[in-house]
Amino acid sequence: MPARSPVPEADQGVQAPPPPPVAAPEMRLVDRVRRVFPYIAHVRRYWLVVLAATVVGAATEPAVPALMKPLLDQGFQRDSFNPWLVPLALLGLFGIRGLAGFIADVALAKIANEGMFALRRALFDRLLDARMDLFARETASSLSNAIVQEVQNGFNLLVNALTALVKDSLALAALLIYLLYLNWQLTLVVGLMAPAVAWLMRTASRRLYRLAKSSQAATIDLTYAVEENVLANRMVRLHGAQEAQAGRFGALSLTLRRLAMKSAVAQALITPTMHMLAAAALSIVIVIALLQSGDGMTVGGFASFVAAMLMLIAPVKRLSEVTSPIARALAALERSFDLVEHTPKETSGGYAPDRAQGHIALQGVGVSYPGGGRPALHDVSMEVRPGEVIALVGPSGSGKTTLANLMPRFVAPTEGRVLLDGHALPDWNLHALRRQFAMVSQDVVMFNDTLAANVALGTDIDRARVLRALEAANLGMMVTQLSQGIDTPVGHNATTLSGGQRQRLAIARALYKDAPVLILDEATSALDNESERMVQEALRRLMAGRTTLIIAHRLSTIEHADRVAVLDHGRLAELGTHAELMRRGGLYARLHALHESEEAAA
Repeated sequence: MPARSPVPEADQGVQAPPPPPVAAPEMRLVDRVRRVFPYIAHVRRYWLVVLAATVVGAATEPAVPALMKPLLDQGFQRDSFNPWLVPLALLGLFGIRGLAGFIADVALAKIANEGMFALRRALFDRLLDARMDLFARETASSLSNAIVQEVQNGFNLLVNALTALVKDSLALAALLIYLLYLNWQLTLVVGLMAPAVAWLMRTASRRLYRLAKSSQAATIDLTYAVEENVLANRMVRLHGAQEAQAGRFGALSLTLRRLAMKSAVAQALITPTMHMLAAAALSIVIVIALLQSGDGMTVGGFASFVAAMLMLIAPVKRLSEVTSPIARALAALERSFDLVEHTPKETSGGYAPDRAQGHIALQGVGVSYPGGGRPALHDVSMEVRPGEVIALVGPSGSGKTTLANLMPRFVAPTEGRVLLDGHALPDWNLHALRRQFAMVSQDVVMFNDTLAANVALGTDIDRARVLRALEAANLGMMVTQLSQGIDTPVGHNATTLSGGQRQRLAIARALYKDAPVLILDEATSALDNESERMVQEALRRLMAGRTTLIIAHRLSTIEHADRVAVLDHGRLAELGTHAELMRRGGLYARLHALHESEEAAA
């Protein structure tokens, strides 16, 4: 896929990126977490399982310090109780805790995977029906990273962190209840930590979230820099740009490293701060307990209280650290949620005939890209009769591809309107509209699937029809030489085929679709003479009886067109047959003369 580009030229057939959206006010943590719920709502029963298992596990937390009190107060007195009860109690206690933890972890894995599945489906569905300007704003790598990596990392982090939050909160509550039962006065001292812990968690959460968002953006920029250099590796070497690109990569890496260190420092400060708070509370508890030693506080009771209090440190510490994974998870998922919630869909009308006649009319059509300077098209009016072959020619950047991309609504006019069979394109049902068009371009895109699946793209595979399409595209001989015939996998983007074969495979796809309107965009460029001859033969079969728009720089390939539309700086400069335009001696005649001189020189 091409790299993210600035504003495209007028002849570039994609919608230009709009101005950056105004930043939305920062959402509260609760609101950000709430955005996850629609994707896990259908598995709420597993949340109940997690909650029940966690409650059971948390209820066992005070059991260990509770066993210490009778053990220290009575256990070392002869015949006080049966010593074999101790291992039985401990084994039973940890068996219950282990079983509860196992059930909670399995249910947790189910929730995370179901959430990932639901969000990925929503993202991919939005990718398929999003307005075309999305693909001008986002690179292929950033979109695939959002759907695959960010969703997985974000959901795993978030679900685990939220479960840890519930688990440690319940454990904390159970221990505090036990401490209140033992000595409510001392427990009040422990409770003095709560406001400080709450402030620490709130502050750390905000700081870590901001750092996580910045780190995510820096990671995307670094990934994009690597992608650009992989795609443009020849140009980098040809122009001696290695040092400049290495410096750019180093600067982006340095930014990411600084953010990672800031995040590490913020995270590392939490633990010692929590330990100092715990040490202060413990010191005060010991002093008060010693002062109360004559008021009914036994050794076992004191040891049990201190043990339960020390057990508080682990869940409190984990609760303080849970802000980091939650912040990173929400930062990773936020872009995915924004893509689903804020990416507008393509609009669709209601007119939906089975097959169009192929009558096209442009009425005062203009196209302007945001920030693109001059219009890509301006006040273009023309009519194409059913079955007519129209060639679109003109200098580079004159608007030829933009005009062709108006037809299937890959680009929307900013003024005027385009009609197919007398109906404006926005009035057509979008699926019905695009069913009327087939396109063969110089940039052939194939899927990592079988030959037959690539020919019958989007429809059920009719094997006999696939074979007829391949035969008409001059690929019959190639199919007979393949061991699996039309069931042969073609590899990623059909890289196992030659350039001419890939071009003819695209023609076979168009033949199979059998649409009434055909768009040919430089379909024979960059081919050797033999490949071009075979492609031209296949194209003649394809064009028979169809309304055809041909975009070509090589004017010798379009002399058979019924009429030629000459574009210049987005305007329709000339329109007529080849012979008529040559007699006029205008722009078309000059372009033709220039082309002939270039061929003669070659």
